[in-house]
Amino acid sequence: CIIKKEQETCLEKIRRAAALNPLNDSSPGCPGMWDNITCWKPASVGEIVFVKCPALFRFIISEDGWEVDNLGQTHAGDYDLLESTAQSPLGDISRNCTEDGWSEPFPHYYDACGFDENETESDNQDYYYLSVKALYTVGYSTSLVSLTTAMVILCRFRKLHCTRNFIHMNLFVSFILRAISVFIKDGVLYAEQDGNHCFISTVECKAVMVFFHYCVMSNYFWLFIEGLYLFTLLVETFFPERRYFYWYTIIGWGTPTICVTVWAVLRLHFDDTGCWDMNDNTALWWVIKGPVVGSIMVS
Repeated sequence: CIIKKEQETCLEKIRRAAALNPLNDSSPGCPGMWDNITCWKPASVGEIVFVKCPALFRFIISEDGWEVDNLGQTHAGDYDLLESTAQSPLGDISRNCTEDGWSEPFPHYYDACGFDENETESDNQDYYYLSVKALYTVGYSTSLVSLTTAMVILCRFRKLHCTRNFIHMNLFVSFILRAISVFIKDGVLYAEQDGNHCFISTVECKAVMVFFHYCVMSNYFWLFIEGLYLFTLLVETFFPERRYFYWYTIIGWGTPTICVTVWAVLRLHFDDTGCWDMNDNTALWWVIKGPVVGSIMVS
């Protein structure tokens, strides 16, 4: 995801620089370039451009790079343009603009940024995530089988039909939907092991994320209904359970529908990036997180 954001920023800067300072035959040089890791500003033949280690290696997103002002001049910023072939400082990578185009980066990204490609940390991290995914898959599968069995028992025996068990059944359904939504989400986002979900932006995957958030919210609100029902039993000796159950249903399934719909509309208009699985916009995320936290606190 870091690379995706860096690429979009780089291409926009290259476009602006090309519009303000177009290269022609009388002024040969190297155009701005995105090399799939970091951004390189336009340079003339003979210039050596230095850049800092990419955000991918530093694990932070900074404002490194060059800017274009109103006069069309490019500023080096953290890029140091040197006329000599002196070696770059530790942690910097250089490219030389030659008549044949950009040279290969020197030193290599791995050497300059202190990254050993022979280390097994990446493999260990992949193994860790695969283990976590396998663990919660087994957990959700067990939950799904158990809850389905419980639902069959509660539906099969009429003597178990009462308001309390109806609330339990709705809670079980919300847990079942939550487990199903997790399986669907994993199937859509991580269908291919080598696929990058940052580059996925389809109506299908966005709909899956909306369904996932709805199931999670419904789960929390039916937990809230469980507490609300017990509270009602304590404060009222006699009360019309059927009428109360009607309102319980509206709260348990209706409130998440409203919240998730509002969130989806806001994401579509103000933060329509990726597959909506990242929640970088804190304000929009509170449309879902706020009611959930509120229901937990009230419970």
